[in-house]
Amino acid sequence: MANAKDGGASVPASRWKSVATVGVVILALAILLSLGTWQVQRLHWKERLLADIAERRTAPPVTVAEIEEIAKAGGDIEYRTVSVTGSFDHSRERHFFATHEGRTGFYVYTPMTLADGRVLFVNRGFVPYEMKEPSTRADGEVAGEVTLTGYARGRLSEKPSSLVPDNDTAKNIFYWKDLDLMTSSAGLGAGKVLPFFVDADASVKSPGGWPEGGVTQFDLPNNHLQYAVTWYGLAAALLAVVFGVWWKRRRSGGAEL
Repeated sequence: MANAKDGGASVPASRWKSVATVGVVILALAILLSLGTWQVQRLHWKERLLADIAERRTAPPVTVAEIEEIAKAGGDIEYRTVSVTGSFDHSRERHFFATHEGRTGFYVYTPMTLADGRVLFVNRGFVPYEMKEPSTRADGEVAGEVTLTGYARGRLSEKPSSLVPDNDTAKNIFYWKDLDLMTSSAGLGAGKVLPFFVDADASVKSPGGWPEGGVTQFDLPNNHLQYAVTWYGLAAALLAVVFGVWWKRRRSGGAEL
């Protein structure tokens, strides 16, 4: 490598600075374009998911056994319509803190004993905060065998976020669906509880009006197009800035960045 001692010309510091600047610009551009492309891929995934959910919602109800088979085969059971028959054990209902149509209250998850003796937690719907205790809505504590339709919902393997509070079993207030904790706190045998939930749909009417069914949320956020445009827009803005700097220096007599 040539240097001042052997008579070779050294590379000006300004040249190294220009090379470094170009490298940083290329790296930043690559990152912005990659993020934009990733959001486009997420957009296509979300659109397929929403289409699948819409199809499942309008499909004829299947049985609990069919939901189990889909789950065992590794299929997605979320939002599949299902028909269930059994008897509620209202003494073991679990309460999930929730808001519904601007009101604070709880979703009531009640164990339903099926014909084969196994248990399924059913989200019967929403009750206002002041109606948490079953005694305030005794008319809705239906007895005997009932049949209802709803949507299958998968269990969660862990708390969805560190921002979510811990479940309070002492007060029977849950903030996320920990099926194992629901099962143990209700005094149910783990081996007899099915590994998914069912949300009662709006057709399920409780005597006295509470719980109010049909609380399943289907409007999943889909902002990926907006995010993609943002990342691609930032990439375009970066190119515009670089071109502007280059053009300004070229006009002033220097072509380097």
